[in-house]
Amino acid sequence: MKISKKRHLEIAIESIPKHPKPKVELEQYSTPATIAADIIWNAFILGDIENKSIIDLGCGTGIFTIAPLLLGAKLAIGIDIDQNSIDIAKKIANTMQIYNAHFFAEDVYNIKNIREIVNIKDSDIEEINNIIDSNSKFDTFFANPPFGSQFRSKKGADKIFMELSMKLASVSYSFHMAGTKDFLISYYENLGGKITHEFFYEFPLDNIYDFHTQESKTIDVIVLRVVKD
Repeated sequence: MKISKKRHLEIAIESIPKHPKPKVELEQYSTPATIAADIIWNAFILGDIENKSIIDLGCGTGIFTIAPLLLGAKLAIGIDIDQNSIDIAKKIANTMQIYNAHFFAEDVYNIKNIREIVNIKDSDIEEINNIIDSNSKFDTFFANPPFGSQFRSKKGADKIFMELSMKLASVSYSFHMAGTKDFLISYYENLGGKITHEFFYEFPLDNIYDFHTQESKTIDVIVLRVVKD
């Protein structure tokens, strides 16, 4: 199934379930379909989706792994530390009859070379090795790392995602707190990255944890498109 309209993409994303039992230390907030569709559609318009290889780090239930394939991506890999999320993502992909999405349970802190993960965990996926270039890079990287807004989450996790984005792909799209924009620009530049586009959103944080006292709140986030110089 290939989608040709943004609204149809959003509808497809809405069918991907949220985390059934989100873990506070992992900040497992699902990206709203409207925001996810907007980012992925913009990536499509900018030439970062069709016939491209995709890597989705911290993939959760697979929104940024599965959706690009509906717009003609060649292949996509989703990686998440939570095995339950990976199992759900696999089930969704199978239900949608998407067979070029591959999911792996792994901690981002253990990732050094994506080829090692693929070779060790599923050496039969020959097509993955065929499309990775000599530098073991994917075409496009998506990540919605922990914002650090919860007291139990790992601080500095976003830096790990940023570093891996420059190591693993040619172009990256990553979510961050909007107030950290100046730091992000400096950090990416030090990593050899060039920010080409900025997308701003009001990201809703629903009441999904026991200690939440408000029904929901919103935070200002920025999604950066970064290319490796």
